[in-house]
Amino acid sequence: MPERLLYLGNGPKLETVAKLGERFECLGLEVERRWAYAGDFPEDLGSYDGIFLSGSPHGAYENIEFIKREHDLIAEAAERDLPMLGICFGSQILASALCGRDQVFRRSRCEIGYMDLPVTPEAANDAIGAELGAHVRMFVWHNDEVRSEHDDMTILAYSDDCPNQIWRYRDQCIWGIQGHPEIDENQAPIWFEENRKRMEKDGADVDLLKAQADPALSAKTMLSRFADVLKSGSRN
Repeated sequence: MPERLLYLGNGPKLETVAKLGERFECLGLEVERRWAYAGDFPEDLGSYDGIFLSGSPHGAYENIEFIKREHDLIAEAAERDLPMLGICFGSQILASALCGRDQVFRRSRCEIGYMDLPVTPEAANDAIGAELGAHVRMFVWHNDEVRSEHDDMTILAYSDDCPNQIWRYRDQCIWGIQGHPEIDENQAPIWFEENRKRMEKDGADVDLLKAQADPALSAKTMLSRFADVLKSGSRN
């Protein structure tokens, strides 16, 4: 039987144009999709081998019922030593649940665009970061940020404007990615157009971003390597 991944959708759509649930299925996992944004949570975590936490228009610090329930779920999953991967809001709520509510804050301005993120030496021996190289190209778009100063965090990549782009929790198989490694060069123009008004409000040149659409192949190795963690049963 394939390993079971709990996919928690935290946005107004269960999945975005990136279809990450399908991507994980293509990587050999059985994916159970739950729309956390709409209050759909599993009653028990015992049948899962790992958890993926998606992005959201909300902030991890907001007093919203689904966010409070997800904080509790993350804490329980960490106690069970379940591998977890969060992208964008998913990274932020992991940090908030495991390292403290004050670990996530609202930035004074948005960081948005394709970036070549410097990768730290710690990534070379990390289960999902080992193929990133010296820099990883990835699209980032965030108004909220996870602080980098915490004893339980190992920073794997950063930018000049955000010292915590990719991080790992303690020595557990729990990672947060601030950017969007899931979007490929074909999906990106669709996603950018769908979000044109929000992106332009945040200072982006959407037409330029569409022209810059990138496969971000090295960033995608984090997704495949996370699937490998689940399939191997590794917990360190």
